[in-house]
Amino acid sequence: YIGALGARVICDNIPGLVNKQRQLCQRYPDIMQSVGEGAKEWIRECQHQFRHHRWNCSTLDRDHTVFGRVMLRSSREAAFVYAISSAGVVYAITRACSQGDLKACSCDPLKRGRSKDERGEFDWGGCSDNIHYGIRFAKAFVDAKEKKVKDARALMNLHNNRCGRMAVKRFLKLECKCHGVSGSCTLRTCWLAMSDFRKTGDYLRKKYNGAIQVTMNQDGTGFTVANKNFRKPTKTDLVYFENSPDYCVMDKSAGKKQSSAHCSALPPLPAGQQLPARSPGLGSSRCQLQCECKFHWCCAVRCKECEDTVDVHTCKAPKRAEWLDQT
Repeated sequence: YIGALGARVICDNIPGLVNKQRQLCQRYPDIMQSVGEGAKEWIRECQHQFRHHRWNCSTLDRDHTVFGRVMLRSSREAAFVYAISSAGVVYAITRACSQGDLKACSCDPLKRGRSKDERGEFDWGGCSDNIHYGIRFAKAFVDAKEKKVKDARALMNLHNNRCGRMAVKRFLKLECKCHGVSGSCTLRTCWLAMSDFRKTGDYLRKKYNGAIQVTMNQDGTGFTVANKNFRKPTKTDLVYFENSPDYCVMDKSAGKKQSSAHCSALPPLPAGQQLPARSPGLGSSRCQLQCECKFHWCCAVRCKECEDTVDVHTCKAPKRAEWLDQT
C-alpha cells in the first residue's frame, strides 16, 4: 500500500508525465502499480515479436523514453510501440480489476442475469473481465500526453493508442462451466475473459506489417493516404508518417547513441566472404546474426551471437572503390 504522501512523492518523480497523468497517478497509486507491472509484460511481448527483426525493440537504461531516438521518428516502429503499450495498460488494469487488486474496480458489473450465444441460453456468473474500465482508464491516462498538443504526431499517436486498446477487446472470449446430470450442458454459467496477451501481440504485429503511410489532412482532423494507390486506413489500422531508417546502417549525425535503440552497424564484408541470404520479410538483414542486444549506459550496445541455418551467397570483388559505401 502506498500512502497519500508516498504516492505524491513517487508520482512527482516519474519523468515524462504531464499534469493529468500525475493527478491520476496520485489518485490511483494501486492502478499505477499495475500499469508498471504491465509495462514489463508488453515490452517483453514487443521484443518477442521483433526478436529476428532489424529493430528488435531493445530498451535503453535510465531513459524515460524507454526506446530512445527510435521514437522521435514517426515510423511504423513508433506506431507499433504506441499501440502495444496502450494495449498493455488495458490488459494490466483489466486483469488487476478481476483479481481484486484495485479499489476502484472489480468484475464487470454489467454481466448479470441471462444471455445467449450460438449454443443457447446461459447465466452470467463467475467474474467477467472488466474490459470497459481498463479501456476507460487507459484512454484517460495514456492519451493525456497527446492531448496536450495538437499536431500531426499527436494525432498519429492517438490513433495508434486506440488501435492497441481495441486489440485487447477483440480477443475477449466466453468461458463457461456446465451444470446438469453427468456434466451435461443443460445449464451453463459463463463469463467473459481476456485471451493471453500473445494473441494481442500477434495481431498488432500483423497490423505493423500492413501499417499505412499517411499525411495529415488540411483541416488537421484526420489522415490522407500518402500513396493514392493504397486504401484509406480504418480504425484498426496502424498509421505512420515517415519511412523507417535502415537500422543496420550507422547514422553518423546521431553520434554514439544512434545504435542504442537497435542493432549496431556492421562493417562491410570483404570479397569472398559469405553473406546470409535475405528473407522476404521486413526483418531481413545481417543484424539477424545478433540477438538479445542491450544498451549499456553510456554508450554501447552488447549483443549475443545467434546461431541459425541459412542459405548463403558469396560476395564478388568490388569493381570500384566506392563499393564499400553501398548497402
